[in-house]
Amino acid sequence: NQTAINEFILLGFSCGLQVQTVLYLVFLVTYLVTITENAIIIFVVKRNHLLQKPMYYFLGNLSFLDIWYVSVTLPRLLFGFWSKSMTISFSSCMTQLYFFISLMCTECVLLAVMSYDRYLAVCHPLRYPAIMTNKLCFQLSILSWAGGFSISLVKVSFISHLTFCGPQVINHFFCDISPVLNLSCTDMSLAETVDFVLALMILLIPLLIIVFSYCCILSTILCVPSAQGRRKAFSTCTSHFTVVIIFFSATLFMYARPRRLHPFNINKIVSVFYAVFTPALNPLIYCLRNKEVKEVLRK
Repeated sequence: NQTAINEFILLGFSCGLQVQTVLYLVFLVTYLVTITENAIIIFVVKRNHLLQKPMYYFLGNLSFLDIWYVSVTLPRLLFGFWSKSMTISFSSCMTQLYFFISLMCTECVLLAVMSYDRYLAVCHPLRYPAIMTNKLCFQLSILSWAGGFSISLVKVSFISHLTFCGPQVINHFFCDISPVLNLSCTDMSLAETVDFVLALMILLIPLLIIVFSYCCILSTILCVPSAQGRRKAFSTCTSHFTVVIIFFSATLFMYARPRRLHPFNINKIVSVFYAVFTPALNPLIYCLRNKEVKEVLRK
């Protein structure tokens, strides 16, 4: 007999009390730092006329996304550390899964849009102001958000129609696709196939755009006669390129591979890196590698 369940237990980090206390403080500080950093970036980009450029418009979008990205998972995890209650209802789990996947898919598209912006700035500098208008910037940002949330809706709708039965323990610190799918007691081959195909689409298509953009950028930079000119051209892209490497290396490992390939403890470590620490690192990478942002912050 199978009894459908209406709540799950998030296993989280099973360790001693002292280690859990340290983890609580680390995650709390990381969350507060992430919110503060990204809020400062949004405020600075919005208020300073020197940063009223397409690149910083998309950076503001990325900072806004990162604030919600960590807010989907960390507050629930921190509450679980504090209250010792790690139960989550089925509807809350599906909601958390939907918003987390939506924001992750949106970031994939947004990073591709940012690479296209850098491609135009480096490869077509004279035409850049005429092409990358405010209207196009707005349209590309809407495309990123709409595309991410639409693809996630399809993925989660297939998962939510599965039947789940005991044990209801999710070996993770939030509701992610793979650990949730492994609790299904019905045939999940269709949901798993749809998830895998859409994951490849939302990861590989933006990644191909990014690779093509940077191949063109590199080719253009190598044609610049002076070493100073090459350094100046490449310096506008290094921050974005670093963020791309960090984000896509982790997400490709997690989502563009067959299920059950790696133990869930490794999954949790990788998830902490891209779901918790990456949003905190993004503002630091852009500020430390960008002279204009550093100058505005200094002022």
